[in-house]
Amino acid sequence: SIAALVARSDTGQEGVAELRQINDYCAAQGYGPDRIVIDPSVVRGLGYYTGMVYEAELTFEITDDKGRPRQFGSVAGGGRYDDLVKRFTGQAVPATGISIGVDRLLAALRAKDRLNTDTTGPVVVTVMDRDRMADYQAMATELRNEGIRAEVYLGNPKNFGNQLKYADRRGSPVAIIQGSDEAERGVVQVKDLILGAKIAETATHEEWKDQPAQFECPRDELVVRVREILNR
Repeated sequence: SIAALVARSDTGQEGVAELRQINDYCAAQGYGPDRIVIDPSVVRGLGYYTGMVYEAELTFEITDDKGRPRQFGSVAGGGRYDDLVKRFTGQAVPATGISIGVDRLLAALRAKDRLNTDTTGPVVVTVMDRDRMADYQAMATELRNEGIRAEVYLGNPKNFGNQLKYADRRGSPVAIIQGSDEAERGVVQVKDLILGAKIAETATHEEWKDQPAQFECPRDELVVRVREILNR
C-alpha cells in the first residue's frame, strides 16, 4: 500500500492522511472507486505543488479521426500549491486550483448533447461548521443526483452574510442552511432567494408574514422542497 511505502517519512505519512480525508469526503458525496481513483503515478508538470494533484477525465467513448474508438480523456487538472502566492507577495496563503480546458469541455458537452442555456444559478449549500463539510457535500450530491444544480460554499464561513451575498451573485434560487441545532433535530432551513427578493421589493409586512421566504423542513425532504420552489 501507499502507507507502507512511506512509513518512514513524516511528509509521506502526512500526505497519506490528506488522501484519506479527501477519500472520505468523496465517499460522503457518493463517489466510489468507479469515479475517484487515488493514483500515485499522477504527476503534474509544474514544480510549485505542495500537496495533492489531480486530473479530471471523461471516460465515455468517442471515435478519433481514423474512426477508432477511444475514451474522451482529460479535461482538467490541478492541485494544492500553498507556497505559490508567497513567492510573489511574501504572504502565506493556502491555495488549491484547477485549470479547465474550456474547448475540450465544450466539445464533450456537445458530444453528450448537454449544452444548456439556462442562466439560473445553482442551489448553494451554506457552511455553518467546517467539521461537517462531509454532511454539506452529501446534501449537494443528493440534489445533483436528482438533476438539480448545487454547490457547497467554499469561502470563509465565519461571515454568514457573505455566504448569502455569494449565492445572490451566483443567481442562486435557493440556499440551504443547517447548523448544529438543525443537524441534531434532523432538519434543514430552506431559504427561497427568489421569493425573498420579490418580497423585499414589493410586499407589505402582512404579506411577508403570509409568505415566509425561509422555512424549516425534515432533512429527508430536502430534494422535494427544493424542487417545489424550482417548479413554481
